[in-house]
Amino acid sequence: MSKRIAMIFPGQGSQSIGMGKSFYENSEVAREMFDRAGERIGVDFKALLFEENEQINQTEYTQPAILLVSLVAYRLFQDACGVTPALLLGHSLGEFSAVSAAGALDYLDAVELVHKRGSLMQGACDGIDAGMMALVGLDDDKVEQLCAEAQAAGKKVWPANYNQDGQLVVAGLKADLSAMEETFKGAGAKRALLLNMSVSSHCPLLESAQAPLKEAMEAMLSDSFAAPVVSNVTAAPYGTKAEAVALLTEQLVKPVRYKQSVAAVAGDLDLAIEFGNGSVLKGLNRRIAKDLETLNVSDMESLQKVVEALA
Repeated sequence: MSKRIAMIFPGQGSQSIGMGKSFYENSEVAREMFDRAGERIGVDFKALLFEENEQINQTEYTQPAILLVSLVAYRLFQDACGVTPALLLGHSLGEFSAVSAAGALDYLDAVELVHKRGSLMQGACDGIDAGMMALVGLDDDKVEQLCAEAQAAGKKVWPANYNQDGQLVVAGLKADLSAMEETFKGAGAKRALLLNMSVSSHCPLLESAQAPLKEAMEAMLSDSFAAPVVSNVTAAPYGTKAEAVALLTEQLVKPVRYKQSVAAVAGDLDLAIEFGNGSVLKGLNRRIAKDLETLNVSDMESLQKVVEALA
């Protein structure tokens, strides 16, 4: 009996200089994908990814860069062994990679779409000093309670990423997040770290980005899902264009329920494979569902190891 495999894709924060270089230097397919993606949005991906620069951490460039490397990794994996996924799952931006890998979004359209998404997110946060804060050591219920109390007091602070037990990211205005630091620590947080970000992802501060992103998705997505994609918003699978457009629009202002998503599907899977730079999701999966083996494809060496493991 064939294995039930989830294909998973990382989100923003997984970027680093040099990512994708192994693919580019060793694969004609990868070079063509890099070059065509660069032509589509007017970005020199070789310079962006392989040379020291500041743009790699700017949201409108970070997002297409991460997605492109993920989809190159996935394309080379499929060319090597052609495995049909049981389902696909991404973390935040990674959900767009998942939708493209499922076949419902051409990779060049996906690059253009997330470039636009990043620009819209940045635009929504320009001039309001938005940010995000990582919390370690607090239960979800406590974080939700403290955020609700802060909102009642007029602060703009929301839960944004449920990554694993005891690790949650909150989003909002930097001043309000900073003001909450001692509150979180007083409630038992081991760490309350303000992240180096200029956007507040997955919270109501991004409402102005929803309509233009939805319009772009309506023009680009199709109903050609080869396998279901698990929604960050609902932690449940979907497989139609209408669902994808609605859920990815909602995802802008709702928290990423990554740990809930993995927990919901792990029991029906034999294996997960992460595609993209690094192995952030592999590490999270180990702590969310310890019995779910997760492999990762981040360069040509790891690609070969995964192909051999599946042979």
